[in-house]
Amino acid sequence: MPREKLIEMGSKALTNSELIAILLRTGSSEMDVLELSQKLLKKYGSLTKLLAADLSEFSSIKGIGPAKAVTLKAALEIGNRVFKEIASTTRKSLRDPESVYYLCHDMTLLEEEAVRVISLDSKLNLSGYDTISLGTIDSSLLHPREVFKQAIKKAAAAVIVVHNHPSGDPTPSIEDIKITEKLSEAGKIIGIKLLDHVIIGKGKYYSFSASKSFDVLEVQHVVAREGYGTYKATR
Repeated sequence: MPREKLIEMGSKALTNSELIAILLRTGSSEMDVLELSQKLLKKYGSLTKLLAADLSEFSSIKGIGPAKAVTLKAALEIGNRVFKEIASTTRKSLRDPESVYYLCHDMTLLEEEAVRVISLDSKLNLSGYDTISLGTIDSSLLHPREVFKQAIKKAAAAVIVVHNHPSGDPTPSIEDIKITEKLSEAGKIIGIKLLDHVIIGKGKYYSFSASKSFDVLEVQHVVAREGYGTYKATR
């Protein structure tokens, strides 16, 4: 059983379905807990999609009542918060689009577009990041004033703008290109460089600085080797 396996071999030895089975504790009259866990994973396809699911979705699955749904949702959210905490404390220096992706990976779960502004000092150390817009992104609505306001407060030397495409395809639209050009010009006037505009998709992202899309698995092996899109300090 999963619990005994964890005690004997450690948590890393367990599969995703076995870990979920421990949270569910019991199965149903039709299937044991491991089968129920496997059914849940098969339905959603990944832990990331499980995290994005609502409580009502879990509860609609036969064998998963309110108590199991709440336990599962809480455990997944703890994992998500741990990841974000690690990302925000260990990736102090943002040197490339990869580090931006991992800092803002939670944006893949959003069902609507959002804009986040990352403020950096002259050595590319993280000064903070703020969500400044939710909903459809339009260049006539996303004013440079909103993008650079927090950066000015933080005396930032540069900013990175990040937004997500809920469709999962990070390919920039004409509107995205217009916004980037507009913000770049505004940054030159203000004296705060637009270092990059990163679009978050599902398992991939686009960097205007690198002028290309990256697959997350590709990034782990290619970016470090060839230095695609590596940022340079502003001073």
